[in-house]
Amino acid sequence: AYAAVDDAVAAARQVGGPKLGGFVNAVLRKISPGNEPGLPRDGRARIEVAASMPRWIIDELAAAIASPDGTVDERLLAERAQSFAESAPIVARVNRRRTTREALIETLREVGVTATPLDVAPAALVLDGLGDPARSASFLAGQWTVQDTGAQLVAELATPRAGQRILDACSGVGGKATHLAELTDDAALIDAADLNATKLGLCAETAQRLGLSSITRKVCDLLDTKAPLADSYDLIVLDAPCSGLGVLRRHPDAKWRVQPADVPRLADLQRQLLDAVVPRIGPGGALVYSVCTFTRAEGPDQVAALAARHGLRVVAEHRSWPPEADAFYLARLERSVP
Repeated sequence: AYAAVDDAVAAARQVGGPKLGGFVNAVLRKISPGNEPGLPRDGRARIEVAASMPRWIIDELAAAIASPDGTVDERLLAERAQSFAESAPIVARVNRRRTTREALIETLREVGVTATPLDVAPAALVLDGLGDPARSASFLAGQWTVQDTGAQLVAELATPRAGQRILDACSGVGGKATHLAELTDDAALIDAADLNATKLGLCAETAQRLGLSSITRKVCDLLDTKAPLADSYDLIVLDAPCSGLGVLRRHPDAKWRVQPADVPRLADLQRQLLDAVVPRIGPGGALVYSVCTFTRAEGPDQVAALAARHGLRVVAEHRSWPPEADAFYLARLERSVP
C-alpha cells in the first residue's frame, strides 16, 4: 500500500503541484489498509515473496552457493536473491588503447558524470548521471564502450596474446571480441562467429568506433562441420546461449518467462556447441566457457562433463555476483601439448 500511495502522490504533485500532492497523500493514507500481511516465516518462502522470485530459481541459486557438503547459508541466499531485485548500473569498459581509467574518470567528471572504478575488473567503471551513451563525446571517440563487469571478466580470464589465432564463438554484437582485440593491442587474428548477421554488423560498427581492425566476422552455424572457420585456434571463447538467470537485474521479466524445463534444454545446446568447437582447439590451446546464469547444469556440471569427454584440464573457474557484476559462471580449460 505505501508504494502505491507514494507513486500516486508523486504523480499528483507533478500534475497539480505541492498542494494537490499533499491533499492526495492525506486522502490515500486515510483509506489505505492499515496493516499489510507479514512476510512468511519459512526462509525460502519468505525469500520468494521478499525478492519476488519463483521458488525453482531460488532453489537453483541455493545449489549454486552451497558448500561442498551441500550446506546452504540461508542469509547469503536471501542476500543473493535480493540483489537481483535491484537496478543494474551502467558499466563502462575503458578502451585502454586510447586512454586510462584514471584519465577517463576525469574526462567524464568534466561533463557531470560520476565514474567509479570497480576492483573486480581492471577496465570497469560504474557510470552515474550519464544519460544516452551515444551522446557522449568520449564514447563516440572510442575511449570506452558499455559492457557489464561480469562480461568483462570473460576476456580477462582468456588472457589473449598478440599473434594468437582466436575464435569468439557466439560473438553476438562483439563485446567480447572487441575486448579481446583491445587486450592484444589489436595484434591478434580474431574470428567473430555468429548466426546473426545483424549482430555481427553491430560488432563491426563497435570495432570501428574503438579503432580495432583485427576482427573478421564469420556468419555461420558452429554446429555445421563446414562452417568457414580455421581448423586450429590458440584460444576459443564461447559465451554460450543460456537461461540468462544471471542478468535478472537487467531483464526482470525472465523470472516469469524462463521455465525449469528450459535449463536442461539449453544445457544440451551448450553441450553440442562445446563439442563442436573443442576439435578446433590447437595443441596447448585454451577454451574459455561462460554463461550469464548460475544453474549448476549450465555451469560447473557442464564443464566437468566436458573435461571428462575430451581430456581437457580445468585450470580456473569463477563466479561473479551482483552488485559488483551480473552473475556469470566462467571456466578456463586447456589442452595439453602432445
